[in-house]
Amino acid sequence: MIFKNYNVRISPKASIGKNVRIGDNTVIYDNVVVEDNVTISHNCVIGEPLNDYYSNPEYKNPETVIGAGSLIRSHAIIYAGNRLGENVQTGHRITLRENNIIGNHTVIGLLSDIQGNVKIGDYCRLYSNVVISSEVVIGNYVFLYPFVVITNDPYPPSNDLKGSTIGDYSVIATHGIVLSGISIGSNCLIGAGSLVTTSIPDYSIAVGNPVKIEMDIRKYVVLGKGKMYPWMTRFSRGMPWDGIGFEEWIESKK
Repeated sequence: MIFKNYNVRISPKASIGKNVRIGDNTVIYDNVVVEDNVTISHNCVIGEPLNDYYSNPEYKNPETVIGAGSLIRSHAIIYAGNRLGENVQTGHRITLRENNIIGNHTVIGLLSDIQGNVKIGDYCRLYSNVVISSEVVIGNYVFLYPFVVITNDPYPPSNDLKGSTIGDYSVIATHGIVLSGISIGSNCLIGAGSLVTTSIPDYSIAVGNPVKIEMDIRKYVVLGKGKMYPWMTRFSRGMPWDGIGFEEWIESKK
């Protein structure tokens, strides 16, 4: 990777760890903490100030943390107040508005937009063009496929914002839309193109516009392949049970 240290602007009030690489034309604002072994690629803005910065001479930038081992790809805009865990990866041109909490080993894909005050757990996978509105809470090991949108305004435009929650190990397939104030349980599968207008209990397959609960996911069988869910028993790439097996990994945590 060619980093020429061209036009890099780092605030003297920022803290940069060991073995950090920073690409050309990147700006790092006040009170940013970049932990060890982080790579920030070209044309990024880290710790982008909030609105008050432009009108309040007493403005102080909230602390922003980029966790150890993380990779921030080019043209990422990360606002002040974000806290990224260890080994987080982003795609190009992502936007993280203020005060999000992103768990360890989570991946945020190309052109995704997280609108602030969102909590995302560990080992989540957000693919390209995912939009998450503010006040949403996402558990661990959640997969959101391209063009998923999670909303928060039941009567747009309004100030009555209600974030949704998504439980551990759940999957929302491409172009799924979740309306405000919805609870999706753990180990759920929301089908492609579905509009989620009602809360979904644990272990559900739900599809359609509006969404309809079809069956218990544990009973879903593919001809010639058997049971496909919970998905953790057949998929491990990038997960902490890779090379161990999910059941063995669960046992080791007890």
